[in-house]
Amino acid sequence: MTIQFSNYLPDLVATRRFLHQNPELGLSEFKTSDFIAEQLTAMGYEVTRGLGQTGLVATLKNGSSDRAIGIRADIDALPILEETGLDHASQTPGLMHACGHDGHTAILLGAARALAERRNFDGTLNLIFQPAEENFAGAKLMMDDGLFQRFPCDAVFGLHNDPAIPFGKIAVKEGPMMAAADECLIVVNGRGGHGAEPQDARDPIVCGASIIMALQTIVSRNLHAMDQAVITVGAFNSGKASNVIPERAEMAITVRSFDPAVRDTLERRIREVAEGQAASYGMGVTITYERGYEPTINHKAETDFVRRLAGRVVGDSNVIDLARPSMGSEDFAFMLAERPGTYFLLGTGKTDNDPPLHHPRFDFNDDALPIGVSMWVEIAEEWLKPA
Repeated sequence: MTIQFSNYLPDLVATRRFLHQNPELGLSEFKTSDFIAEQLTAMGYEVTRGLGQTGLVATLKNGSSDRAIGIRADIDALPILEETGLDHASQTPGLMHACGHDGHTAILLGAARALAERRNFDGTLNLIFQPAEENFAGAKLMMDDGLFQRFPCDAVFGLHNDPAIPFGKIAVKEGPMMAAADECLIVVNGRGGHGAEPQDARDPIVCGASIIMALQTIVSRNLHAMDQAVITVGAFNSGKASNVIPERAEMAITVRSFDPAVRDTLERRIREVAEGQAASYGMGVTITYERGYEPTINHKAETDFVRRLAGRVVGDSNVIDLARPSMGSEDFAFMLAERPGTYFLLGTGKTDNDPPLHHPRFDFNDDALPIGVSMWVEIAEEWLKPA
């Protein structure tokens, strides 16, 4: 494996670590956007700001072709207190780049520099720096602001680092890549009372516990064994004292799936199970169910295209076809629903025990930066290859 742009590494590392030190949450990436825009303008790109509030698109045209490509990087951080102890750790307590978006942004800025210097393409580059991937669907917000109408793209491409994949490897997958993500809040409406006299109350904690256990039967007993789905109760809150039965209990649930029919079944059964269990305890429930990110579905032609070019960058033996999709979610799904494209993974793992994404001790592996730059340059130049 011969890594191109290794001479870029000092600048790439400096950029990545600057971004890591200065994290901003989704839809608040004001300084991050300022920094990105300044860098791109100096490279000669036409920069358009304000899509999806804090997102931006950098455009560079070369030659006479009307072909165009979109390449996306996410720029937001997470509300996590960093525990790395590194010299370049977050300078904003309670916020950190725990998902590697600092690395994604540095990679696309490095690729922007290389593409501008080389000018080895015929067509239009649309480099999409997207806000609010974490929880706020920044991709959809940019699209709602006319992303693909204002910046037509024949295809769009995205990457994500993965510390679970060894450094130097690239993973691709045709078809379903990541799951749809829905959120459900169930509130059990009981009747409070003294903990020593439960017969005079309607205990929402007992009812809530029954609902939680019953929810675990939906995937195993209402779906086909080959269907993929997850129902996880991530929060259960009720009461404050041992001798007081509270008025209510709340459960926050994440629901993951791929198939639209399965998605409908999950919502229907969650409602039925919660209402039925509550009724058996003489209580009612209030259910708020919100459809979130769509499933990320990679297109075949673009996935084959990336697989071939990844072989150029890291060698065919280091290109992995994932055996199964992830139950995680990604708002790049909205872009792939509107334009052909694919989303692939950049291996960054250094050891078998690297902290995972969203961990307070996670840090992007800077050695992977030139590989990411090489991938974007190969993809852009091959897609817009001069005739």
